[in-house]
Amino acid sequence: MRDPYAVLGVARSASEKDVKTAYRKLAKQYHPDQNKTDPNAQAKFAEVTAAYDLLGDKDKRGRFDRGEIDADGNPRFAGHDFGGARGGGPRPGGGAFNAEDILKEFMSGFGGAGGRRADPGAGWDPFTGAHAGRGGGRPQKGHDVQVTAVVPLEDAHKAGTTTIRLSSGRTLSVKLPAGVQEGQQIRLKGQGQSSLGGGEPGDAIITVKFAPHRQFRLDGDNLRVDLPVTLYDAVLGGKVRVPTLDGEVDLNLPAGVDTSKSLRLKGKGFQGKGDLYVGLRIVLPKGGDADLESLMRFWRDQKPYKARD
Repeated sequence: MRDPYAVLGVARSASEKDVKTAYRKLAKQYHPDQNKTDPNAQAKFAEVTAAYDLLGDKDKRGRFDRGEIDADGNPRFAGHDFGGARGGGPRPGGGAFNAEDILKEFMSGFGGAGGRRADPGAGWDPFTGAHAGRGGGRPQKGHDVQVTAVVPLEDAHKAGTTTIRLSSGRTLSVKLPAGVQEGQQIRLKGQGQSSLGGGEPGDAIITVKFAPHRQFRLDGDNLRVDLPVTLYDAVLGGKVRVPTLDGEVDLNLPAGVDTSKSLRLKGKGFQGKGDLYVGLRIVLPKGGDADLESLMRFWRDQKPYKARD
């Protein structure tokens, strides 16, 4: 991922509130549900959410600012300590650090007496001490990389395919396993860092995070959704259309329905394991209505009732 501050468009001195505000604005702008014709929207949304996942966490943000982790949350390579020396600082016992000293330490295990160094030969890996093709030590595997995949709820529900962006900038299409859960990790073999010694590349460890949905709220295996209904549907009853993760279905409203309670659609929850709970929200005509106001005044004066205890 790019610099998370640049992704969210905030300064490094930005407050937690500024970071959250910037994320909400960009998440709304790039949400896949709002950009169904833009093939890059999902990748942009994933990048924005990953940036907020880092900067929205006080501990992670501090570690990133100190250079302890990179933009993907992976520990930064701090360098090898050659005989106690690190970076460009002085070596124990005096003397400046230089590249020739490093080479001598790499070669210290070769040659005979008198300090002569034998040529280790082609294919020798100073990091593993192995000769390629000579039966030496096995070349070390490359490092694994950690990546957070922000997955739309529909894709997780249907075990679809999602797009992730690696720290190298490369994008991959990943088939989600059936029943995938938030926080679950998926290992992509060979998609990590290359090996310095010619061994196998590392793996990419994908941590699944569900993207916020504009309609549904996940409650365990259940889903919750708010459904706007007319006043006459709530009073008289009727058939209304309800969205689900599998498409719209019909729901029969009983006359005089109690809008303080949710209606349940069995088996319409997340991944078919739970139920869908529908909360009803009465919507009045826009701009008001004189007849309705007259009726309500009559109702208030002649047939009052309590909505709250």
